[in-house]
Amino acid sequence: MDSKGKYVPYPKVNIKDRKWPDAAITKAPIWCSVDLRDGNQALINPMGIEQKLEFFDLLVKVGFKEIEVGFPSSSDTEYNFMRRLIEENRIPNDVTIQVLCQAREHLVKKTFEAIKGLPKAIFHIYNSTSPAQRKYTFNKSKEEIKQIAVDGVRCIKDCMKYADGIKIQLEYSPESFSNTEIEYAVEVCEAVKNEWGPTPDNKIIINLPTTVECALPSTFADQIEYFCKNISGRENVIVSLHPHNDRGEGVATCELGLLAGADRVEGTLFGNGERTGNLDVVVVGLNMYSHGVDPKLDFTNIPALAEAYKRLTDMEIHPRTPYSGELVYTAFSGSHQDAIRKGMAARAKMDDNAVWDVPYLPIDPHDIGRQYEGIIRINSQSGKGGAAFILESDFGIQPPKAMHPVIGAAVKDAADKAQRELKPEEIKEIFEKKWIGLTSPLKIEELVETHLEGATGAESEERVLCNADVVYNGQKYKISAQGNGPLDAFVNAMKQTPAPKFNITSFHEHSIGSGNDAKAMGYVQITKEDGSQVWGVGRSSNVGRAGIAAVVSALNQA
Repeated sequence: MDSKGKYVPYPKVNIKDRKWPDAAITKAPIWCSVDLRDGNQALINPMGIEQKLEFFDLLVKVGFKEIEVGFPSSSDTEYNFMRRLIEENRIPNDVTIQVLCQAREHLVKKTFEAIKGLPKAIFHIYNSTSPAQRKYTFNKSKEEIKQIAVDGVRCIKDCMKYADGIKIQLEYSPESFSNTEIEYAVEVCEAVKNEWGPTPDNKIIINLPTTVECALPSTFADQIEYFCKNISGRENVIVSLHPHNDRGEGVATCELGLLAGADRVEGTLFGNGERTGNLDVVVVGLNMYSHGVDPKLDFTNIPALAEAYKRLTDMEIHPRTPYSGELVYTAFSGSHQDAIRKGMAARAKMDDNAVWDVPYLPIDPHDIGRQYEGIIRINSQSGKGGAAFILESDFGIQPPKAMHPVIGAAVKDAADKAQRELKPEEIKEIFEKKWIGLTSPLKIEELVETHLEGATGAESEERVLCNADVVYNGQKYKISAQGNGPLDAFVNAMKQTPAPKFNITSFHEHSIGSGNDAKAMGYVQITKEDGSQVWGVGRSSNVGRAGIAAVVSALNQA
């Protein structure tokens, strides 16, 4: 795809001795949710008042301290929503409402009417500054565009008589900042700041939007560092980010912008927004959390948050969305499954606050309300460890490690034939059908154990006599032999039948369930005279019989 000059690289920022590459994110920024304004306007069907009220309550519960609620002067719905928030006393004392408005007197006056009764508010104004906007949208020079910004501030100042005692903090956005010459962006914001006159007690918010993502995140970091170094009175300025995701780099753009000196971030839950979306605040917050930084937002119940978001916005969350997607704690690859299973098993023996290092899982799913049961799911790409993990975690069945490959092969074969993912219940059914309760070619019709005491005073071990009626290949046999236990006696007795001669080369057992419902699970590997090895599994309420059933299972394998 040769662009033939249609597209050109974004110009570099003239910055020397940049500091951001050596910086680290050590604390959460000031978060501002724009779900109810920027996010809502991007919906096919924007939310009604009741939906917005519920969404506002959700944002408060998550922990946002600044929330842009909308454009109150734009419609009756937006105006009435604002009034409901105030009149129903829904806004906590530590939450600041942000309203967006074009800097025109009648709109500003209407906005002040809408927020009447608030002790404080952020008043957000904007105008576009990029060369394309100057050329095509406004047909104005740089000086004329800067004057629009300054006139907007003067309009707000002239209308402060309508504020009715509300403490107003100004936010200004040079819309399309990411496409604006950085020197000119600083010039415009400098003029806005000087016209407003911020103080340490009432700082101005300069919001620098990646309205259209157009450059590498590293270039954006250079823009932010340049801005922070060149805006005067930096102590009176809160530098805010508002990333979009046109290049798929919104999260990286935000994180590098924070490294470069930004103080504040505007974004939405799960990245809802125009075109490719706004910044996904959930991802950025949990990225911080994964590095031990408290994001100051409560994401401990992501499933509930996602369910509310989908219901209120009628939007979906992609199953591969970091942290919150349906499949992000799922492994289909066999090697991944095996590593996760081993890591989880080791983790179960550690303290809860031990450093998290389970392979393939950047955070503990339990920390955000996800469950371990869904970590491994099975399809035709799954390996030996995945099926064993499902059997153990979902059903308490704990096959020995040496048996995992044959279980994995059986389940993989079934998934391949089905051409889909297998549910846990199906995996259990495959396991039981192949190994438990098999009655051909060998079947026990009756079995009696007799415990034989050693001679009085003798040190000889206890012996067990096994008498059984078995059917092998349709022929009935009465067999009898002794052994040092029920399993050994049965194995010796089976030598009296035409069944293949074998030795038990591996034996494992464990209990499953508790109380009166407890069962014993037995697993045996037999080695036949020809050197072939076969696994069998038995289940019984009698410990000794579970091992015998496992031998029958092994002999009945094809």
